[in-house]
Amino acid sequence: MSPLLAAFLLLVSMGLTSASTVPLRPGFYAETCPEADFIVKDVMRRNMIREPRSAASVMRFQFHDCFVNSGGPDWDVKLGRVDSLTASQEDSNNIMPSPRANASLLMDLFERFNLSVQDMVALSGSHSIGQARCFSIMFRLYNQSGSGRPDPAIETRYREKLDKLCPLGGDENVAGDLDATPATFDNRYFKDLVAGRGFLNSDQTLYTFPETRKYVTLFSKNQQAFFRAFVEGMIKMGDLQSGRPGEIRSNCRMANSRPVRVLMESQVRD
Repeated sequence: MSPLLAAFLLLVSMGLTSASTVPLRPGFYAETCPEADFIVKDVMRRNMIREPRSAASVMRFQFHDCFVNSGGPDWDVKLGRVDSLTASQEDSNNIMPSPRANASLLMDLFERFNLSVQDMVALSGSHSIGQARCFSIMFRLYNQSGSGRPDPAIETRYREKLDKLCPLGGDENVAGDLDATPATFDNRYFKDLVAGRGFLNSDQTLYTFPETRKYVTLFSKNQQAFFRAFVEGMIKMGDLQSGRPGEIRSNCRMANSRPVRVLMESQVRD
């Protein structure tokens, strides 16, 4: 969870030490923090202005009308999720898609959480907003699959543009737009994939793989179909819970302070 939610979590965590058995619902914080909706949306907007690269990931935490403000669909977000009692880099690595991943790996990953191929492609559309670093695409530009050559799926003029943005030996922290309309949530992302102008390998592969290409093609032609599938996928993903003991953290960078005995008991249960 983004550390930028710390102020929000500090407000809503009072009196809540564990909510692992509480059903998720849109009005979860209505009494404990009536201003939660405003606080989170304000933090998200400011963060997206300050750091465009975070926009795609930040979208996963947005409330019901934030997408509308950037051109996207509207839905009610179920709230009340809990953070783990301990940190695990391995757990994080196991569920975070790599920008180098191909569609087959992405389908396997999403299937583990009962998310369909359509869900995966639609949710990848969160890359309609934001940027990514050159670091994530250097292999695509200069050594795809160890060939010493660029990814042949990249459209020629777009590759020339990326070569200038991300030269070999250059600053790999330079950021590039994930699609041609990086400040607007629309289906431009899918149109760019059809044209061979996907920034990340994990994006462009959605069009080169037959199992995912049909959804990319559909969404590139029908923005409303993309919006409907995106909302469906977001709701399904939002319903996922680990089933482990958890808490709402006062600082999302670390677990809340607890007596050593309680901490040890929670680790045994995990």
